Amino acid sequence: MAPPSSPISQYVLKIASRCDLKCDYCYVYEHADQGWRRQPPQMEPATVTAVARRIAEHAERHRLPTVRVVLHGGEPLLVGARRLDEIAAELHAIVGPRLDLRMQTNGVLLTEEICHIAKRRRIRIGVSLDGDLAAHDRHRRFAHGGGSHRHVLRALSLLRAEPNRAAYAGLLCTVDLRNDPLRVYHALLAQQPPRIDFLLPHATWDNPPPGAGATPYARWLSAVFRRWTADGRPVPIRLFDALLSPGTVGAEAVGLGPADLVVIETDGSYEQVDSLKVAYDGAAATGLDVFTSPVDEVAAHPMIAVRQTGLAGLSATCRACDVVDRCGGGQFAHRFRTGTGFDNPSVYCADLKELIDGMDDRDALATWVRDELAGGAGGADALAQLAPVHEAMVRARLVTLAAHGPAGTPPPGWAQLVALDETAPEAVRAVLTHPFVRRGDAAHLAGVAAAAAIRAGAEIRLAVPVHDGLLALPTLGALRWPDGDPVAEVRTFAGGFHAGDVTVRLDRPSARWLPARRLRLGDGPPVLLEDTDPLRDAYPGLPLTGRLDDAAAAAWQQRLDGAVAGLRADAPEYLPGLAATLRAIVPLRHDGTGTQRAGSARTAFGAVAATPEDPDALALLLVHEVQHLKLGAVLDVCPMFDARDPRRLPVPWRPDPRPAEGVLQGTYAFLAVADVWRRRPGPAAAARFTQLRGWLDVVLDRLLGAAFLTPAGVRFATAMRGTVDRW
Repeated sequence: MAPPSSPISQYVLKIASRCDLKCDYCYVYEHADQGWRRQPPQMEPATVTAVARRIAEHAERHRLPTVRVVLHGGEPLLVGARRLDEIAAELHAIVGPRLDLRMQTNGVLLTEEICHIAKRRRIRIGVSLDGDLAAHDRHRRFAHGGGSHRHVLRALSLLRAEPNRAAYAGLLCTVDLRNDPLRVYHALLAQQPPRIDFLLPHATWDNPPPGAGATPYARWLSAVFRRWTADGRPVPIRLFDALLSPGTVGAEAVGLGPADLVVIETDGSYEQVDSLKVAYDGAAATGLDVFTSPVDEVAAHPMIAVRQTGLAGLSATCRACDVVDRCGGGQFAHRFRTGTGFDNPSVYCADLKELIDGMDDRDALATWVRDELAGGAGGADALAQLAPVHEAMVRARLVTLAAHGPAGTPPPGWAQLVALDETAPEAVRAVLTHPFVRRGDAAHLAGVAAAAAIRAGAEIRLAVPVHDGLLALPTLGALRWPDGDPVAEVRTFAGGFHAGDVTVRLDRPSARWLPARRLRLGDGPPVLLEDTDPLRDAYPGLPLTGRLDDAAAAAWQQRLDGAVAGLRADAPEYLPGLAATLRAIVPLRHDGTGTQRAGSARTAFGAVAATPEDPDALALLLVHEVQHLKLGAVLDVCPMFDARDPRRLPVPWRPDPRPAEGVLQGTYAFLAVADVWRRRPGPAAAARFTQLRGWLDVVLDRLLGAAFLTPAGVRFATAMRGTVDRW
């Protein structure tokens, strides 16, 4: 029996069944399934209407917030500009505001008129490009043998142009081992795409990919990954993002996400995913069509339904693998072998595993790093890997903001920040690693660029937005600006930046400079006492103070000195974690209950919010919250639980059952707090340690018995269990 089906939210519409190129690796025309020969050249208007109605009724029945429709082929632009406009208009009219309309094209027929239609009908266009001239024209040629590279570059110049950039969705590149990976990568970057995706050549166990042997595809993709990471991940690459963050980045080729995609041919027949055409003639067929069957019937098709079951739908070999949550068994079509069908690992299995292992090592969170951190304090080498993770997330966030500026143009400050990153990378890094930059929107980029320019001693002029009367310069301080002024012109001057001193000249007498204060953290780097940054409100339910006076700031230094001295005496192993992680303390107001309050946030790595407490209490609060920051950085690049699992577990430290992340975070934080109490002298400390150890015993057993942990999560929880058992 087929498993229960899930709703379908993605559709590929073959509005044209023929193509103007003859690419020798094409899965539609050059592989086993030749069904295209039986299809009409274009989708008729009545078929488009029937398709749109089926999509709309299915989305309404299942209350889907978004439905993605990709116009495809063959080559979809063979229908011509007028027909494309009519098809898009019909889809929007019937499917309604939930429609996310895309098109994948080879670009040869793209014109200014097509771009105009795409803008008006809200079509985002993806283009196939395999690299530079030699790489692209190796396969993507016309029937007469001529290459298509120059035609594609012309098309991409249209999409890059400011009026059309909002319609530019990205590039799709098929890997060829004969092409130099870095030349391909740089050729793709040169086209300024909003996104890149790499596609492995479609192959099966019966027809292995070119160059099959050891793991050549892993080596090719790893070279690109290393360069991309060293560049600060300047553009999202879907394959890499999906392997780094499974469950959060959708990709058909990898991951355990349900198969929620259906292809509709030009005659209105429903098919499974197109890549199945490489397996055998008719492999993608369902026997259903839009005229006689609703989408629910297609979703219930056994071959589609089995791909919606995640881990349970994979071969025994895949289910036993420690990276199955990342690769998801690979692309469905790539598992085919005569005799066993699709009940096999991917023909790229060894490549995917080596690529994932290499990405983990390169991403500074290899297994040894996670194992060291799971013990509690973590070694200095492991701790040093966490800040670069945060910086990479910030850079990825800024690239996304820059790609979605108004009218497709980068927001103010972006160009200056990019230039400074080339000429003064350390100044830019100092600002980007400020805990709250990651939380900003496009409007905050100008302040980030101005702060970096000041640090670099560079001269720029920018209009910087004022938020709630404050003009923030991350890591430096803020200007209290006159009420009602939405922006302020900031001009930075050439010169040096020394020891955090900033000279400010104001053209408004009512403006006031509020410099950032820095606290000493033992022998570690200074920590900001952050009481001005408007993005520091990352802690729901915790009341922030306003700007502290000098006496209150000095009192914070005294308490911090006492906390460091106490840890140095009782639990010195935790001081390197504070030094490597803590970059800012956000002071909180007392809520009148006398309760100690503290907080941290995944999106604000390096910052801890806390109430002013005595030194011993502050030491425990800092250890507790820094544990949350450490694990948050790990979870940013190494999923340890199935985020879709709704189950919650009871925990002794909260009255309400907690979701998977809350249980993991609480357990990891109390692991360190218990360790500190274990080392403190006296019966009160011993009693508190006994209580916390009992809590950890109970929750770790529940965690390890829960089904929502990934293999990496099981390993992490097992290491915590081992630490507690050794006490």
